Amino acid sequence: MRRLLADLPLSMAVSVVAAVFIGLVTGHFVENLVVSIVIGIVAFTIVNGGRLLWWDRRGWGVREWVPFLALAVATAPVAHFTGLRVGGMMLGISTPTLAEYPTPARMSMVLFTMLGTMIMVVLVRYRERVRRIEEEHAAARLRAEIIERQALQVQLRLLQAQIEPHMLFNTLANLQGLIAIDPDRASEMLDQLIQYLRATLSVSRAESTTLEQEFAAMQAYLGLMGVRMGERLAYRLELPPELKTARLPTMLLQPLVENAIVHGLEPKVDGGEIVVKASVAGDSLVIEVRDTGLGLIQVSSRRGSGVGVSTTRERLEALYGDRATITLTPASPQGTLARLTLPLETTA
Repeated sequence: MRRLLADLPLSMAVSVVAAVFIGLVTGHFVENLVVSIVIGIVAFTIVNGGRLLWWDRRGWGVREWVPFLALAVATAPVAHFTGLRVGGMMLGISTPTLAEYPTPARMSMVLFTMLGTMIMVVLVRYRERVRRIEEEHAAARLRAEIIERQALQVQLRLLQAQIEPHMLFNTLANLQGLIAIDPDRASEMLDQLIQYLRATLSVSRAESTTLEQEFAAMQAYLGLMGVRMGERLAYRLELPPELKTARLPTMLLQPLVENAIVHGLEPKVDGGEIVVKASVAGDSLVIEVRDTGLGLIQVSSRRGSGVGVSTTRERLEALYGDRATITLTPASPQGTLARLTLPLETTA
């Protein structure tokens, strides 16, 4: 019933068009308009109702068109006669009785009614078919988006998995060496490792974290590296209070900080300093990792020096597309500056 009522406006529109055509030929526009609308509603209700109750449930094929045409042929004279009688009563004009009804002129109008009814039903069926195709396409796009998001999550997990074990294996290897030659430093390194794991394990499997949590993890990581490098490593973290709740992908800074240490400061005899700083530029969050290490020219010649940067760039591309960037430039007076720019998002 709901579908039948939803399709009635179309039958009325086609009936109005028919009334205009007949009125231009015979005159009496108002009378023709009322009668045409009544005829259209009656014919459309019978034929379209039969389609909804029978043919759409069974499916359409060559054999189904024959009874459908038969229904349209049988409905046309019933709808036309009913329309004349009801329209006449509404307008207060005389109408032919059933015995007076059959004339050549009225039979031609019966044929016109049958054609108009079939056109209305075909238009409704075509509109439903278009709507059904659009719904199927929308469902297919939704499935494709879900699959794409799932694939993206897998890709991000793989990229993140490349980051986490690397630092842990290096730290454990250093810890194993220190146990025999410097137990006190080994104990201090183990304490720092515990602090680092406490800061990172709770968020490392999450999709995103806050800038405050990320800076806390970098504080623990740099403390761990400080035990290993001693006075050769100095570091400073600058996080404005208003940016503590800013969100970003988890473990995003570690490969950049690790890259600065492994390829910038450790190979340098007197070490150097790392500064991690967050700021806002318009609608973007800007994070800088600046070191006073060897610099881009010397670092680029070292094997594997770009792994951390390339991994971070792939994660940003997967998450943000062209809305996020990472650049490497020479720092002044020496060293390297890695700058991350990504959309500014804060927790609710």
